[in-house]
Amino acid sequence: MPLGLVLDLARNAMTTAIMLAAPLLGVAMLVGLVVSLLQAVTSIQEQTLSFVPKLFAVAVTFILLLSWMLQTMMRFAREVLLGIPGFVD
Repeated sequence: MPLGLVLDLARNAMTTAIMLAAPLLGVAMLVGLVVSLLQAVTSIQEQTLSFVPKLFAVAVTFILLLSWMLQTMMRFAREVLLGIPGFVD
């Protein structure tokens, strides 16, 4: 298996993983920032207050983006599986 092919496969895998994780992480970060600001303004320091909204927001985002995420993963898997003959020299 040529080194260039391995590097290309690894780059595509990392790009796909980042592309799939970015929306969920972005929503969690945004909700965490808003909740932190609200906690700082109201002086309420309850731990569950920061966890529950993030969990809910990430779950809703996951449900909304599930179709796109599955299509992206299937496209990557198809590319890898169709490239198997090129892996063997």
